[in-house]
Amino acid sequence: MSDPAMMHAPIPVFRSVAEVPAGFGPTVAAIGNFDGVHLGHRKILAAAVEEARSAGASAAAITFDPHPEQFLCPARAPRMITPLAERLRLLAGAGIDAVLVLPFDAALAGLAARDFVRRILVAALRISSVHEGRNFRFGHGAKAGMRELAKMGEELGFAVRVHEAVRVRGLEVSSSAVRALVAAGDVRRARWMLGRPFAVFSTPARGRGIGTRLLVPTVNLAPVDGLLPAFGVYVTQLKVDGRAFQAVTNVGNRPTFGEASFAIESHILDFEPIALNEGTPIELEFLLRLRGEREWPSPEALKAQILKDVARAKRYFARAFPK
Repeated sequence: MSDPAMMHAPIPVFRSVAEVPAGFGPTVAAIGNFDGVHLGHRKILAAAVEEARSAGASAAAITFDPHPEQFLCPARAPRMITPLAERLRLLAGAGIDAVLVLPFDAALAGLAARDFVRRILVAALRISSVHEGRNFRFGHGAKAGMRELAKMGEELGFAVRVHEAVRVRGLEVSSSAVRALVAAGDVRRARWMLGRPFAVFSTPARGRGIGTRLLVPTVNLAPVDGLLPAFGVYVTQLKVDGRAFQAVTNVGNRPTFGEASFAIESHILDFEPIALNEGTPIELEFLLRLRGEREWPSPEALKAQILKDVARAKRYFARAFPK
């Protein structure tokens, strides 16, 4: 279920302004956290890429690591939809020619909006045009918005293109909306906004038949640093080394077996032994929520429910991938 548009060759990634080569540009750029690289982001990125191609310029995305809220107010910072490596892959898949990842630290947080524009957009990237959503804010204290950016563009010689929010099936697309849907277990509507399934990225946890090969049909993920769906049982697709397996995944504390023990545990439906060790990257796509997590009166009752979950998952895959 991979998106062919996301297959791409590596692109330059500059990890600071100092890494941008002298004379780079001119550029058409989009600036943002791009967490999730959802359909709203992709609309803006596509417009930037189209203008860059027609103007003979480079299309650049400017993003931040960590997310500004993780630096400014870590206790209230959101869990990320996509880790940085995946965000960069998705940006490249959107057609961007280069990405500037700005380390978000005290120096950047304190940089006035005008200095941000002069030093980064104009001096480093030789900006010719900037594409942004209407609610874009920047500079120290996020005091500047699109009106201020447009005025600076008139003064410093670059265009500013404003984009309205994207709506999908009546829902306004945003990273915060995607996070709320995933946190509630609504991976179906989150998929509408992302334009692809929500996924987590990890490695196998210790044990469970994992040595140099996976010898049992169950995989537990190592702890995930990022957004997770609500506790429950999901139809999923587990991707390992370019191969995709159909699976049913439980996210939660497994209350039927006594003391709570959080796990993301996937049972592979079309299992066959594969090369796998504790360092093997795994991508787990969440396709549909089957039910919430609950405590069952006995292991036998749980096993009966698992059989029902597996049957529903098989019906889902049969509809999604008819033979």
